[in-house]
Amino acid sequence: MFRELLKLGDRYAEQSTWKDFALVKFCLFAMGLAAGTFVPKKHRKTVICASSAVFAATYVPLMAKLFRIALKKETD
Repeated sequence: MFRELLKLGDRYAEQSTWKDFALVKFCLFAMGLAAGTFVPKKHRKTVICASSAVFAATYVPLMAKLFRIALKKETD
């Protein structure tokens, strides 16, 4: 199973552009910001809402592409 996940990752990387990897970076940044934010309590809600919006906006297209690639038959 782990080997299949690695193959899927390779296929995803082959079919991705720099834009896809930029989305991955923004997605991970937003998730990290939401998880590890150390801002004053009065600003915390704003930071979490903004990072959650960025996460959602990047996660959906990334996962859509991943599922499209995973469901597509491998043509090797």
